[in-house]
Amino acid sequence: MSTPDKRESSSLKIYLRLLTYVKPYVGVFLLSIVGFVIFASTQPMLAGILKYFVDGLTNPEAVLFPNTPYLKDLQLLQAVPLLIVLIAAWQGLGSYLGNYFLAKVSLGLVHDLRVELFNKLLVLPNRYFDTHNSGHLISRITFNVTMVTGAATDAIKVVIREGLTIVFLFFYLVWMNWKLTIVMLAILPLIAVMVGSSSKKFRKQSKKIQVAMGDVTHVASETIQGYRVVRSFGGEQYEEERFAKASTSNTDKQLRMTKTGSIYTPMLQLVIYTAMAVLMFLVLWLRGDATAGDLVAYITAAGLLPKPIRQLSEVSSTIQKGVAGAESIFEQLDEEPELDTGTVELDRVQGHLEVRNLSFTYPETERQVLHDISFSAAPGQMIALVGRSGSGKSTLANLIPRFYHHTSGEILLDGVEIEDYRLRNLRKHVAQVNQNVTLFNDSVANNIAYGDLAGAPRADVEAAAADAYAKEFVDQLPEGFDTQVGENGVLLSGGQRQRLAIARALLKNAPLLILDEATSALDTESERHIQAALDHVMKGRTTLVIAHRLSTIERADLILVMDQGRIVERGTHGQLLEQNGYYARLHAMGLDEPVPVGAV
Repeated sequence: MSTPDKRESSSLKIYLRLLTYVKPYVGVFLLSIVGFVIFASTQPMLAGILKYFVDGLTNPEAVLFPNTPYLKDLQLLQAVPLLIVLIAAWQGLGSYLGNYFLAKVSLGLVHDLRVELFNKLLVLPNRYFDTHNSGHLISRITFNVTMVTGAATDAIKVVIREGLTIVFLFFYLVWMNWKLTIVMLAILPLIAVMVGSSSKKFRKQSKKIQVAMGDVTHVASETIQGYRVVRSFGGEQYEEERFAKASTSNTDKQLRMTKTGSIYTPMLQLVIYTAMAVLMFLVLWLRGDATAGDLVAYITAAGLLPKPIRQLSEVSSTIQKGVAGAESIFEQLDEEPELDTGTVELDRVQGHLEVRNLSFTYPETERQVLHDISFSAAPGQMIALVGRSGSGKSTLANLIPRFYHHTSGEILLDGVEIEDYRLRNLRKHVAQVNQNVTLFNDSVANNIAYGDLAGAPRADVEAAAADAYAKEFVDQLPEGFDTQVGENGVLLSGGQRQRLAIARALLKNAPLLILDEATSALDTESERHIQAALDHVMKGRTTLVIAHRLSTIERADLILVMDQGRIVERGTHGQLLEQNGYYARLHAMGLDEPVPVGAV
């Protein structure tokens, strides 16, 4: 069970970790602190100048600095206005230094955290994305980071500036009248209790706000990405209600936090001003020999205290929001990256693939997806995986580039277990094209020559496009290979997007080629041309083809028929037809769903 002490310790630990991100900006940060020290020092000066102003009302010719050379003739009449201008200029300098340099720290912190979060996403394992929706991940990079920087910089600004203001004013008050000042200290324990109780509420509410904000981003992201489905199936009303519900939930939680702050701040203010009222009574009652100027200066200095005290108490809300945001950010940053214990690095492999007694269960589930899979493929061979949806074909394809890690059985590439390869080196030898093509909002050429392929000669890019039967339509685009394809290739047809993905895989020229439903979005003519191109490209290259459309795999060297994670039949197209079994039924239907065994 989590105790309050443990929670406070955890909050402190998170906050101290957050402050380590300020280290690269420590010089700039110190400059901002100097600025806030200058700003805070002007507060008692302003109270002190009122003493001379009030005293000057009765004797404006009085000399302010009678024992100071060069200033002994300076009368209150000239000194008070001059000092006010100098104090204002000094305060302005402090405000500029403090605010500008702290903003540099704050913006640098936002940048550093966002970059670190984004970079972490690039190395997290697949299972992390399986269990976290994109909306919440995006919300962390945008919304949560902003809250965190508020705690790391804005809160520090208030703590330093207002804290120093209180310190300077307090010493001034002690210097003026220490007995009266002791009375003011009596309210500090009450303020501490109020701040502590409100802090817990603020943090709890901040966590709920973050989750609600993630829901808003998630719904908006899904609707934008799936707008065609939304419109095709009349989902506008449903999405309106879903988004309104998420937004309303976020609004309610924001209002709840505002309500907490709106109740807490006036209560604290009431306590402070009650203490001020008692203080003013005591000043009038115990004025003694003090001049009117002394009393006005004291009351003014005391009157300047409530504002910084109130702001210091409100900073708790900002810090708790930031701690809650930092908790979710550090949770992601502390996730283990993709496991890579391999040491083998090869410049080029032959492409000999062997799978031995492979079984697989997805992490954190109990359902076994693959059962005792064994087969081998020599360089230049084409292996086809056939079976209905959910039979384990794509899972098998995803294990080869180590998107998931197998724990039972072996997958060997050129006789080396794939777990022994360095991850980046292993994936260099594998080119993969999936049914769901991902294109980036960039030019056609840059989408083909992506990642490690960037900088490939234009001639090679165009040759890969030609081999994928894509050059013909690319040449007809407004700017040819320099045409922007839009977000995820929205300006292209499904078949065109898939041909670009195939061109990207061909340009990679990897020894092992995996085509997972890679021709599913192509029309018959395009598929015929790509099949001819693939026949050419597959020479000397091991190819693993997964297809629902049986016409694409009839020329395979070996067809593996899968059902419920097992290989139920294997052989060439002709051999499997002769067996008149599972594959023959699939072929007769031309679909991936077989006729149930025993059906007439």
